[in-house]
Amino acid sequence: MNEVIKLNNRLITLDFFRGLVMFLLIAEFAHLFDALMESGNENISLAMDFMFHHAKWEGLHFWDLVQPFFMFIVGVSIPLSYANRKKKGDTDKAIRNHAFRRAFLLLLFGWGLYCIGPEKIVFQFDNVLAQMSFTYLISFLLLKQSSSLQIGVGFLCILLSDLLYRFFPIAGFDQAFIAGENFGTWFNIFISGYEYDGHWAAFNALPTTAHTLWGVVAGKLLMDNTPQLEKLKRLVLAGITVLALGYLATLFTPVIKRISTTSFVLLSAGWTFLALALFYWLIDVKQVIKKTYVFRVVGVNSLFIYLFASLGGGGLFLKVVRPFSNSFIGKFSSWAADLFSGFVVLFGLWYLCNWLFKKQIFIKI
Repeated sequence: MNEVIKLNNRLITLDFFRGLVMFLLIAEFAHLFDALMESGNENISLAMDFMFHHAKWEGLHFWDLVQPFFMFIVGVSIPLSYANRKKKGDTDKAIRNHAFRRAFLLLLFGWGLYCIGPEKIVFQFDNVLAQMSFTYLISFLLLKQSSSLQIGVGFLCILLSDLLYRFFPIAGFDQAFIAGENFGTWFNIFISGYEYDGHWAAFNALPTTAHTLWGVVAGKLLMDNTPQLEKLKRLVLAGITVLALGYLATLFTPVIKRISTTSFVLLSAGWTFLALALFYWLIDVKQVIKKTYVFRVVGVNSLFIYLFASLGGGGLFLKVVRPFSNSFIGKFSSWAADLFSGFVVLFGLWYLCNWLFKKQIFIKI
């Protein structure tokens, strides 16, 4: 019984972290951050740009950490999910088939999102779902291997990507860290026939596999019988170590999320370890945060709310709210009307998750 309680506590921490990340993402779909950017206050606009927009090329903004957070969280959940399925009596073959099916569906959904807007079939694979299909599958296949091997394979993925960018021999795509002139651009054109807006690279799936693999390592740590404070120390040590390696890497590699350079992957992984350590300390060790409900209801239906908002759910709510906010608030301040609309849409998306949670409806693949 104690074992189940401990496992549930760990899942609460994980759902809190995942829910917090998804809460930020649905706030973006609600256009809340865009409204804050238009406040007219330069300091607020600069702060919002750093917090909720990606770096244009080089640099590291807070928003650049959101995808690594989510990739890492998926990794943490893999050993927990595997253990739960084994307790329910699932065979290894059934679990493996589920993992392959899940990876396929993630790829299908990630690809499908790009086919909706242009009303034609395109082949683009740089969004979080498409990337996750690869990182999840590799991490699952290595689940039963040692943590040392999982950590090593993560570094190998980063190294292979780094070498390809530095030494790719085709003229026009041999400038490792120049936008539109690197291996990532060539790979986009090779699989899709065109370069992606913003120079995001589909090949990022390889180096960011480190995020998910190292998440598996963290998940295995949280599941074992090591004392809580020792687990916390290991998470913090891992975060500081990887951060140090990341800052060392900046001496010879720029920090560029759009092509997932070595320095970016290491720095973002370091901050992710520290974020998990913080939430583990607040929720499990000190139990400072006991009311995790607001974020958990989003975390347990994270894939559903992401797809719902991506497919226009946030825009639909906005169309309902805006006539009222513009009529009653817009005549005094258009910015206040937009801000109010953003908050209402965010609440609407959250309330949908809350309704599903209360009905015990959990949409998973």
